[in-house]
Amino acid sequence: MRIWSLHPQYLDRQGLVACWRETLLAQAVLAGRTRGWDRHPQLERFRAAPDPLDALGSYLEAIAVEADERGYRFDRSRIDRAAARQADALSVTTGQLAFEWGHLTAKLAVRSPDLRELWSGVTTPEPHPLFHVLDGPVAGWERASAED
Repeated sequence: MRIWSLHPQYLDRQGLVACWRETLLAQAVLAGRTRGWDRHPQLERFRAAPDPLDALGSYLEAIAVEADERGYRFDRSRIDRAAARQADALSVTTGQLAFEWGHLTAKLAVRSPDLRELWSGVTTPEPHPLFHVLDGPVAGWERASAED
């Protein structure tokens, strides 16, 4: 499971679709509809939010907005708590963003080299709209090696 802290604009088609699907799974886990992945470390930051389902709803809405901009139609009815208002921002560290940026650019180099080239000049990627950036290291919940 990879719920990116990066802005969804950087994701290729496969990444955007996977992020949507995996965040819907995270929503089902936190809503108690499934027990699979209930201990996945990526869920820690959402569990720590004042309202985890609001946070996931806002996260999913930003993914759907990006999909709309690309001409895709993600089914917003699948969002448990559609973002009537933006949820309270969650924090992400500069180290976490840098880690994810390296992970994503390696994936893009293999499956979407043109997109990787488009983003080659980016040294400080934007975060997903739900997150605000703080200085700091890679998050404690992050795996030592990103295999997802």
